Amino acid sequence: MVIKWTGKVSTALINTTPHQIWPLFKDFFNIHKYFPTLSNSYGVHGINGEVGCIRLCLGSSIPSTESRDTKINSGEVVSWCKERLIAVDEVNMSLSYEIVDSNIGFNSYVSTVRINQSGDDQKDEGCMIEWNFSVDPVEGLRFEDLMEKYEVGLQRMVKAMEDSLGK
Repeated sequence: MVIKWTGKVSTALINTTPHQIWPLFKDFFNIHKYFPTLSNSYGVHGINGEVGCIRLCLGSSIPSTESRDTKINSGEVVSWCKERLIAVDEVNMSLSYEIVDSNIGFNSYVSTVRINQSGDDQKDEGCMIEWNFSVDPVEGLRFEDLMEKYEVGLQRMVKAMEDSLGK
């Protein structure tokens, strides 16, 4: 029996409401606009934001495990993964997705992103983004290093999202 790596990272946004951030996450095919290590992402199946749709993400954060790596024009190695949206909860502002194919060594990967209101007063600005994941151990990568990638990635993503909203 394989013991899964499970992790959770979160960050607070002071001047941004959940209703401002949620549409940016739900724009499933365009996550590259906010995620710093993705050079591109786009839909390869289904309708953006609907359960069952699949996006292809291209980037460089996690190295490829293939012996014949995909190259881009500059000769840089491109890591890729296909991710399927498996759940969307509009009321609780959460979505879950799984990796269905990749060249980065992720097997049995499932992730959930949840946007929560900060504080008790629903009128207050501010929200919390939580990103949970579960994956089989990844060959050539330590769990601690993966957690650091998620923490740094979420911090940079939040900054890019806030910048796009003029915050």
